Amino acid sequence: MSSFRPEDIEALAAQLAAASSQLNIVKSVEQFNSPEDESADAKDPALVASDLAAQTAFLRKLKFAYLEQNAKDKYVKTIVSDIDDAPIVTADDNKALFASNEKMKHQLKSAKESLYQTQKNIRELAPTVEQEYDKAQNLTMRASALSQKIIDARLDLIRLRQTHPHPRLTIPLADQKLVDQVAEMQTLNDELEEAQRQMHKVKERIRAGTSEAERLRMERAETEHAVRKIKDRAAADAQNERLLVSLYDWYVYTSSLALHRSIHGLVAAESISDNELRLQYRIDSSPPFDLTIGLIFEPTTRKLASVAVSTHPEDALEGLGFPENAMDEIIGVNVQRNDPHNVVSAIVARVRGGQQ
Repeated sequence: MSSFRPEDIEALAAQLAAASSQLNIVKSVEQFNSPEDESADAKDPALVASDLAAQTAFLRKLKFAYLEQNAKDKYVKTIVSDIDDAPIVTADDNKALFASNEKMKHQLKSAKESLYQTQKNIRELAPTVEQEYDKAQNLTMRASALSQKIIDARLDLIRLRQTHPHPRLTIPLADQKLVDQVAEMQTLNDELEEAQRQMHKVKERIRAGTSEAERLRMERAETEHAVRKIKDRAAADAQNERLLVSLYDWYVYTSSLALHRSIHGLVAAESISDNELRLQYRIDSSPPFDLTIGLIFEPTTRKLASVAVSTHPEDALEGLGFPENAMDEIIGVNVQRNDPHNVVSAIVARVRGGQQ
């Protein structure tokens, strides 16, 4: 028989198990309590939790093995030991053990009921907690979005202040600007109405001139038809034919001259010399006056050399608001182009446009 007591065996088994498990509990406690542990590197909480779970599981297995070994040792001692050395188990011991077991069962039942109630509360409160969490998350996201909008608005305000420095447009200045714009729009509307009235007058004159030109064109067509008949009828007489051609050319010239006179108001056309032609127009104004245009050509090349413009009375153009050199630009451009027709039309149109 061994002289070791059961308590010694249990202590020895626990010591051997702790030594073989490499838990280093004492060493860890000393390291934790030592001031040098403050400078040690902090471990990852996930690793610490994993180590703790592993050590907890090992201690539970160790506890179970210890209880099993202790029960086995007591059972062997009770069976194989001498009657004198065997532990005496009485009815009181069984009652005490039964009472202890009942107490532990009651505590276990209470713990299970408490656990069940806790789980029930968790199941009941989980949806509410989830809703509150979602609500808090939404409020957090909204607050974040509002904060970003506030920052963006402040940045936009800073950009606007930099883009539009002082003095900025105020309400009184804006009202004054609106009044000025209304007055300007009224002036522009008046000018537009005046321009439309002038346009109607010009259209009426163009319509009348077009009607007159159409009438003269019809007369010319009838005359040309009559001349063709006369030419066909007098084909045998060459002298008469030449006479008729001359008459036709003269009539065409007079018709064109009449058309020009009816459209542009030509009063007289006079050839002063071989290289000078003088045209006189009647300008209907208040009061009316005569406009004389003298076309001077070069004797050798027959190109337009210069243009002289005069009026009767002499101050008629000044009365219409024209300066003394008002026609110099028109005359210079058309003399360079050698375009007498355009210079006459431009001068007459300029004078009539100025007196409307």
